[in-house]
Amino acid sequence: MLRYCIISLCLSALFLSFSAKVHSQTLDKANEFTVRLSLFQQVSITLGIPWTYLAAIDQYERSMTTMNKKDRPVRDGLVAIYYPEDQWAGALNPDQTDQNPSSIAFFGGVGLDGDGDGLADRHSDQDVLYTMAKHVLNSGTSTQDFRIGLWETYKNPRSVERIMQFAQIYSEFETLELEKHAFPLPLRADYSYRSTWGAKRGWGGRRIHEGTDLFAAYGYPVRSTCYGFVEILGWNRYGGWRVGIRSINNVYHYYAHLSGFNKEIKQGTIVSPGETIGWVGSSGYGKPGTQGKFPPHLHYGLYRDAGYTDWSFDPYPFLLRWEREERLRLRNDKK
Repeated sequence: MLRYCIISLCLSALFLSFSAKVHSQTLDKANEFTVRLSLFQQVSITLGIPWTYLAAIDQYERSMTTMNKKDRPVRDGLVAIYYPEDQWAGALNPDQTDQNPSSIAFFGGVGLDGDGDGLADRHSDQDVLYTMAKHVLNSGTSTQDFRIGLWETYKNPRSVERIMQFAQIYSEFETLELEKHAFPLPLRADYSYRSTWGAKRGWGGRRIHEGTDLFAAYGYPVRSTCYGFVEILGWNRYGGWRVGIRSINNVYHYYAHLSGFNKEIKQGTIVSPGETIGWVGSSGYGKPGTQGKFPPHLHYGLYRDAGYTDWSFDPYPFLLRWEREERLRLRNDKK
């Protein structure tokens, strides 16, 4: 239990750190998005593929670097994709800083020249992005070829699915600026919540509470907190009618005990912050349709993708932040 809580606290800290970096770095964020999008578009034209493929790969690498810093070194640049020297230049290359594409290829390195300057520089965003894209697209440029290339690159079906989901999200909104969040309940609603992550649960065996309960009247709208992809929609014997949404930051947002779903929402739907996905209820703790074993409320959970599994972490600090940010936006809109 203690170990589980420590892991979750670390995950929360990483997510907070990632969110903070999203909003404040030496380069103004709006400008960074513009420059990064321009880079993706430039390489996409060169290779004849949608820029969303490139953005999705980079975003996946960005999210996994945030989660697993020890296993995935942080790259200093606009692109998060990282190549160690021996992989870039070739393990047997006597010059591990080699930037000559011909000698790199001779020694089995992956580095390629993406910007046409005659050098394959692992510190160049364009060279790194081009290199990754060329290897992923080795079989072709169709959607199926892209999937095959992702599998050959990552050897992990979860990685393939995440990147394909991110590509769909970027394609839907046609921008990289997808960091906005919303509170899961309308702010006009009469609701209450407190930190309950890690508390003991009595139904269904020995387990802990992996989320925050937001108590509100039966039938209040439940809203997406993020830009994301609907991964799961249906019945769970613990959570009742529930929806699972994967955000662009590779965090799984879990909404449970609903009374019903928005009919326009289904598995594979792309959603945006504030969009209604269902309504507060008291479903769960039994076979499909079980209702009323507890007061109506929304159970809201957050899970970080750790590569081969998801880890729960405390959503309470983020709910406080998103509630505050939305109230501020509403006040500013009235001015």
